[in-house]
Amino acid sequence: MTNRLRMITNKMNYSSVITKLYFLLIHADGKVNEREISLGQQMVSSEAIDAEEFKVQMVLLESKDRSKIYSDGVAGLKKLEREEQVRIIAWLCVVANADGFMDRTEWQFIYRIYHNELQLPLDEVINKQKELNRIQHPPVFSATSQSQIVFSL
Repeated sequence: MTNRLRMITNKMNYSSVITKLYFLLIHADGKVNEREISLGQQMVSSEAIDAEEFKVQMVLLESKDRSKIYSDGVAGLKKLEREEQVRIIAWLCVVANADGFMDRTEWQFIYRIYHNELQLPLDEVINKQKELNRIQHPPVFSATSQSQIVFSL
C-alpha cells in the first residue's frame, strides 16, 4: 500500500470512528442537545471531516444496532495511533460537557472506552480536551498577548 493510500485509509477510518462514537455519545442520555449538535459541527470542521458525508452517516447510524456501532467504533479506534485515540476521546468529553455538565451515562460511555478499552491515562485526555476547548473558545484578550492594545480617549 502506498503512503498516500495509507493516509487516505487512515483518514477515512478516523472519520468513521469519530462519527460513530459521537453518534453514540449524543444519544447516550436519551436526549440530543442543540449544543451537542453545534459542537459536532465544530468538530467536523476542526477535524476536516466531509460535512455531507458526516450528515449521511449520522442518518444511516439511526437504523443500526447500537451495540454493533459501539463494537465497530472501538475496533476502529484500536487501529488508530494513540494521539488520534486521545483526540477522539477528548472530543467526546468536549461534546459531553456541551450543556454545562457531563451526564452520568455520557461519563460511563467515555470511561468505558478510554479506561477499559484503551487504558489511556486520564491526564492525556484532559490536556487534549483543554486544547480543544481553547480552539472552540479562543481568548479575546490575554495578558501575555504580543499585540498592544491602544485606548483612545
